[in-house]
Amino acid sequence: MNLVEQAKKAYLDERRAEIFYKSLARRARGRLAEKLERLARMEHGHAAFWAAFLGRRGVDPASLKVVDLGTRVKFALMRVLGIGLSIRLLELGENDAVAFYSSLLESAEVSEEEREGIRRILEEELVHEQELAEEEGALRGFLEHVRDAVLGMNDGLVEVLSVSMGLAGAYGEPRNVALGGLIVGIAGALSMGIGAYASVKAQKEVREGTLRRISLAVVHAPTLFVRRLSEALKGILGEEAEEAARRMARDREALKRAVLGQLYGMQEEPPERPGISGLYTGLFYVAGAVVPLIPYFLGLGLRYAVPLSLAFAGILLSFTATIIAILGGLSMKRKVAELLLAGLGSAFLTFGIGKLASALLGVQVT
Repeated sequence: MNLVEQAKKAYLDERRAEIFYKSLARRARGRLAEKLERLARMEHGHAAFWAAFLGRRGVDPASLKVVDLGTRVKFALMRVLGIGLSIRLLELGENDAVAFYSSLLESAEVSEEEREGIRRILEEELVHEQELAEEEGALRGFLEHVRDAVLGMNDGLVEVLSVSMGLAGAYGEPRNVALGGLIVGIAGALSMGIGAYASVKAQKEVREGTLRRISLAVVHAPTLFVRRLSEALKGILGEEAEEAARRMARDREALKRAVLGQLYGMQEEPPERPGISGLYTGLFYVAGAVVPLIPYFLGLGLRYAVPLSLAFAGILLSFTATIIAILGGLSMKRKVAELLLAGLGSAFLTFGIGKLASALLGVQVT
């Protein structure tokens, strides 16, 4: 991609980011709305820089289509996701912008004055990234519950889709498929919910035990931590590391935070809620499990029920893959393709196994 094409991309990215921030700001309240408005103004300034950049090279920015199909899809997606996940989605965009501008600074076709402008934009993009990360941190509990819900839904969907396709291949009777799939879904929901509860509870207990031990040690044996902190900070502060560690030791809270962060890689965060995690996982597992069973509950013949079940499952798999990609900072297209291939692939495989079992054992009911 040549420099002009890169500049066009930068201009469009900044204009679209401005639109997204303004849209979110209208839906937000208080401090968050003000922050989003401020970010929108920054993006407007960045777009103005690239408009002038393109103008000097004979390109009219007004000729570029800002709102395209992809932008409309992203708008619709952000409406469905809500503010918390939309902020996470925009944070991923800021990460991409930082990498993009870093590469532009190395171009020999950019004047020194333009290089300074790009460097200023890069600094502001890093501020964007930090501010969005702070907002994401404030929403950490909500995002954790979203993760539990989405993973539970995805597990229920894939498992029951595979089971229902296997039953459809073996029995050929919609009511048997619906009943068998429902039983598997309920059993799976109980198993997943209890497993999520036990896992989060165990993590919480381990974390609380570590925090309790560190709190007591900071009070009764601060010298030990001063020495260990000094060694950990030596690579950063050099000869000043020991003095910095001693200064921290004068404030027990500061010492505790430093020990948690530098020695244990932990932060003081709101406590996890095992019951909520288990409930979200179990309920959304059932929600995912019901979707591929809908055509069978309607009593449709297999000629219609099987393709409809696969279509419903494909839509929900695409949705859950999108949320997983946003939460994990992954490529959406790749994650959607991965889950569709895995989910539908296992469904076709079990359908074939069901057909084979039907032929070998003679259990088909028509």
